[in-house]
Amino acid sequence: MKTIVGKHIIAELYGVDPELISKEGEVRKIIEDVVVKAKLNKVGAIFKQFDVHGVTGIVLIAESHISIHTWPEYGLVNLDIFTCGDNKKAEKAFKLFLKKFKPKSYRHYLLDRG
Repeated sequence: MKTIVGKHIIAELYGVDPELISKEGEVRKIIEDVVVKAKLNKVGAIFKQFDVHGVTGIVLIAESHISIHTWPEYGLVNLDIFTCGDNKKAEKAFKLFLKKFKPKSYRHYLLDRG
């Protein structure tokens, strides 16, 4: 018998406003707001601001993690959301990211982990 222990969403968001994804402060604010609204439990976070623009970050949550990589010059966000337990939390977080980043298009993969 296969046991599903978590939901993993891997996404690429295209056509995102470069102003939203160029600087660490804005990206951090968006992620931390999503964590709160999706009722996830933040353990810690680390972000890297790249010279000129672009951000990489990971938020460790009790349920697993959220990671992000941005390329403002392409309007691109690569996003990874992995939660254990309540699968609806990953889906809610993803919908919140779509609402905040407002991509012109996106593709995503949903994986049951277990």
